[in-house]
Amino acid sequence: MSKESEKQRWQRNFADLLQELRVAQTGVQILFAFLLTLPFSNGFTRTTDFQKDVYIVALLSAAAATAMIISPVAFHRALFRQGRKPELVRFAHRMATGGLAFMLVSMVSAVLLITDFVLSRPIAFALSAVTALWFLTFWMILPFARRSWGDIDDDDDDDDDDEPQVLSGD
Repeated sequence: MSKESEKQRWQRNFADLLQELRVAQTGVQILFAFLLTLPFSNGFTRTTDFQKDVYIVALLSAAAATAMIISPVAFHRALFRQGRKPELVRFAHRMATGGLAFMLVSMVSAVLLITDFVLSRPIAFALSAVTALWFLTFWMILPFARRSWGDIDDDDDDDDDDEPQVLSGD
């Protein structure tokens, strides 16, 4: 396989980020839409003050996640054809990371809201904690553990997930 130029690498990293953001964007938009309709459902009037507070946290964090995950599109439009791909990739990386953090808060809050509505509060807290741990395991713990494995896999050469801040030294 031929070595790619730094410009080609930035372009590939940007394309990879866009693909990842498409997946996250769909998920957060579905969650946000669900949360937007929830107060208009018949059972919402039976929610407690605690559940309404949890709902607000879920709604606002879904809105923040949506804004952050979609923001690289607006940033790209503003910088279109200015040759600033490295800046765009770094920005998109930060926004994706922040958007996923808000998405985690929204998902766990939504689980807490629903489980507290249908189950006892202690069980709701326990299930929400398990949900948070589950997300953190797949979104943080495993990826960071994988980073420390080094280059022991032959099939990982040059084909995915280069960190934007490391690229200029490659």
